[in-house]
Amino acid sequence: MSLTIWSNAKFSDPVTRMLVEGTRDHTLLFSEHATASVLAAGKPDSKFALADIAFGQPEPSQCLASGKMRWVEVTSAGYTRYDTPEFQEGFRARGSAFSNVSQVFADPCAQHLLAQMLAFGRRLLPSYKDQLTNRGWEYTQRRYDSRLLTGQSVLLLGYGAIGRRLAELLAPFGMKISAVRRQVRSELGVRIISEESVSSALGEADHVINILPDNASTRHYVNARRLSCCKPGARFYNVGRGTTVDEPALLEALRSGRIGEAYLDVFETEPLPASSPFWEAPNCYITPHTGGGRHDQDEAIVAHFLKNLEAFIHGQPMVDRVV
Repeated sequence: MSLTIWSNAKFSDPVTRMLVEGTRDHTLLFSEHATASVLAAGKPDSKFALADIAFGQPEPSQCLASGKMRWVEVTSAGYTRYDTPEFQEGFRARGSAFSNVSQVFADPCAQHLLAQMLAFGRRLLPSYKDQLTNRGWEYTQRRYDSRLLTGQSVLLLGYGAIGRRLAELLAPFGMKISAVRRQVRSELGVRIISEESVSSALGEADHVINILPDNASTRHYVNARRLSCCKPGARFYNVGRGTTVDEPALLEALRSGRIGEAYLDVFETEPLPASSPFWEAPNCYITPHTGGGRHDQDEAIVAHFLKNLEAFIHGQPMVDRVV
């Protein structure tokens, strides 16, 4: 079966050769608007109408308008632009497939979260600040401020690929792990709770970890009301999307001490402006949307696509299929 594959993903020369070699039995078309960013929205492209498969960040309306399009794989874990009833129902109605690359970013995001949880618990960041400033030897304070993850409780807001991998990494610490998601079905080692139980679960959690995607139902999900339900001094993490958090409410929760510490990788406006109050908020630690970062990101994305291409051709289940 020979297919026409369109892509607007811009890779390094070695990774491009990997894609070209992996699709040598097919026709590969590159958009004139190719971009290296997996977050950038695609632009309409004249070559798109020729394609059976799209790989990258295609423009959603072109996907729906194309009579030939049989499968779209986006080069990101998030798929906000495609997470609409119009898009997903349109694809289902004509039997087209849609997939993302969640598995590529699940492990780095989960490890990023674990690193921050351990850094908070072992007071690494305050000690590093002392190293850079007054070089104080805070022996007693650091020892008695240190905390063990062992036996603490975690609430995951969202439970997809990242949440499942994080639960695996946390298992040796014997933590109590709960998660809220749309489908309330059992998971080994994780208590899945309903939306109605979120408020009480927030009051019990030492760590609240937000990995929600951006869609109409999640915008400002973490709001003043839910933050007021948190256990005093709880630690809050966000590697989901910035739009899922009411940022003024989070700032107030940090300033009041309701949230003891926050680790934030994503924001509603990115790059985060230098004037943002988050830069100077108490006990707030920022990384620049690098939670999913890995040195071999592009190789892993292309390998994911090529594996799914083989599955698509042979009518087998694809990894990270959404529709």
